[in-house]
Parts: sequence; structure tokens; C-alpha cells
Amino acid sequence: YEVIDLGVMVPWAKILDTAKENDADIIGLSGLITPSLDEMVTVAEEMQRADFKLPLLIGGATTSRVHTALRIDPVYDGPVIHVLDASRAVGVASQLLSDTQAVGYKESVAVDYEKIRVAREGKGKSDLLSLAEARANAFPADMAQKAPPPARQGVHVFADWDLADLREYIDWTPFFRAWELAGTYPAILHDAVVGESARSLWDDAQAMLDRIVSEKWLTAKGVCAFWPCHRDGDDVIVTDPILGNSAGMSERLAALVEAKEGVVRLPFLRQQIKKTGDRANFCLADFIDSHSDWIGGFAVGIHGIEPHSERFRADKDDYSDILLKALADRLAEAFAERLHQHVRTDLWGYAPDEQLTNEALIKEQYRGIRPAPGYPACPDHSLKPVLFELLDAEAHTGLTLTESFAMFP
Repeated sequence: YEVIDLGVMVPWAKILDTAKENDADIIGLSGLITPSLDEMVTVAEEMQRADFKLPLLIGGATTSRVHTALRIDPVYDGPVIHVLDASRAVGVASQLLSDTQAVGYKESVAVDYEKIRVAREGKGKSDLLSLAEARANAFPADMAQKAPPPARQGVHVFADWDLADLREYIDWTPFFRAWELAGTYPAILHDAVVGESARSLWDDAQAMLDRIVSEKWLTAKGVCAFWPCHRDGDDVIVTDPILGNSAGMSERLAALVEAKEGVVRLPFLRQQIKKTGDRANFCLADFIDSHSDWIGGFAVGIHGIEPHSERFRADKDDYSDILLKALADRLAEAFAERLHQHVRTDLWGYAPDEQLTNEALIKEQYRGIRPAPGYPACPDHSLKPVLFELLDAEAHTGLTLTESFAMFP
């Protein structure tokens, strides 16, 4: 098969235009991060709007048969197929393009997805409260226990964090999961079913990590900042938004500032599912004092993967290319974990004596939280550009956001 690789973070219009220009037989989408799931739905909707009939293949670490059946398949009349891993793509493509197998295969997938939808219908439905009722059941945080002001206020830029240090903070379980190897590290290395494959992958990963660190293939760049703030209902009001912005009040940041007060408002969502017993309906704003408090933000990224990825692809070495990307992903997550630790013990300094193992860090056995846009506590991705402006993240780290709010790199 001839495969046209458009790369990563590709707008849906370019995907569809390329498919038309090259008279493609199949379109394939791969997603490694949560924003990709919403973008896949958008691509399917646009394919439907443009009257495409091509099969749409869905794959990647964040995808699943259930998500494909519930969210993507219903918005596109053409065949939508979830492919468990890359090794199965050829078999799926062969059946879809076969004169004798295509109809039966498409029908079997359609029946399978319909069964999933029927089985999930009504499952997990919960009684919902009105917003007023949910707010009346807010979490009553004890503000006497709030952290003191940060020891080192303002913006902190890290242009080249030591990769050898980050290596010690890697959470390896998601790494194996990305390769469809089920199990928890380190037990997976001795698993009766996948242990041999896991050990082989582990050895390859360590060898490549040695080169990444010693030969400086990648660069870890990050920024964090702290701002005075207070709570206003379900919102957090940042009262000195220029603190993290080295260029002062940029045009984009100025557009976010409320004119009269000169503040930036961070709106958060409150849980509205009816809770049992004395359980609260949480909102992130509950943890901020309504009078005077502090909030922090950060952005980290791993740069420099492109030339090495291009070299592997030129050599037809897909395995090394995927391995490198998986390791870069782990290093980015490790950077977030390490920077948060640095905040607790030094920059903010509310836990200067913290001594935790990496296992304890992974289990979040520390004081403080690190919510991120797109995850349950803060599901609104549109807060990312606000955070980026407050941090001046693009200037400090080279990180950018796509039109669907995915970070690059």
C-alpha cells in the first residue's frame, strides 16, 4: 500500500483535501492525546458534510472500540473501523478493499458497534442537580490550612532541564500500555503472558534513552508562574495577570483582562451529578480563598524530536520512530511531575521537607494538585490559551497550541 503520511496536528481540511487530490481509498487517523478524540469526531463530521464514502480507520493509544462506536461512527455514514494496533492495519485494509470480503466485513463491524451502543444505552446515567443545587453542596475547604504565599514569586523559566534527572521520574506503566502491553510496571517485566515482550521493549527503551541523554537528542523546556488571586463563585480571579508575562501586557493577554478591574477570570465547571451521603459537588474554585490566595500555572515540553524522527522514517525504521515518540511523551510527563515537585519543595516551598519515592509521586501522595485542561477536574480545553498568555508560554518555551487546543510539541 502507498501511505501518504501528513504528520501530526494536521487540520481536518488538509486531511480531506489530500484524500481528494490523491484519490485515496482509505483515511486513517491516529490519536495519542485526549484532544485527538474530539478532533477525530470533527474529521468524521466533515467527511459526512463533504459526502465522503471512504472507510475511516481509527487508532492510537487514546482510542477504543467503545469511543469509536459511541462518538465517531454515529456521525459518519461511511465505514468507521477501530484498529487495535498498527500491526492489524494491513489486514483491515485488505478486507475493506476486497471485492469479496468488504461488504461482509463492514456489516460485521456495524453490527458490533450497534451492540456496543445498545449495551451502553442508559449505562452509567446519573441524576443531575441544577447548578444552584450543586453550588449549595460545594466543598467547604478549610482556608486556615491554605498554603502560604510562594517563597519565590513571579515567573520561572527552565530552558534546558537535565534529561538525566527527568529519566528518574518516568512513569513506565503508560509506556507499556501505549504498546498494547497490559500490566503495571515493574511487575509487567515478569508477567507470564507479556513479560518476554515487555523485557525486550524495556531493553530497547533504555538503550535509546541512554542515547537521548548522552547525545542530547531532546531538550526539555518549561515555565511556571504564580499569581495572586481570589475566588468569585465558581471562578478564580487572577489579580495580577502580568506577573508571568515577560513582555508585559501583550495584545492577546489584554483581550482577556476585564477592563474595570484589570484582572483575568478563570471559569471552572462544577460537578452536577447528585452525590450520596455527605459527598460534595466539587469545583476547582472551591480550593481558593474568596479573600486572598495564590494560584500557579505551568507548561512544559520536549523539543527536538523532528530530525531524529525523520531519520528513522527515512530508514523505514518505524519501530524506532514510534519508540522515540513514546519516550518523548514519557519525558514530558516526567517533566511535569518533576517541576511540580520543585514547586512544592522550593519555588512555592510549602512542603520543603517532602521526601517521596517515584512510586509515591505517581500515586500523588503529596500536598497540592496539578489539574490540567481536558481532564475531568478541568474539562474545558479553551482555558489553555488563557494559561499560555498568562505564562507567556510561547516566548518562554516555544510551545504553541493548535486550533483544537492541542500542545505542540
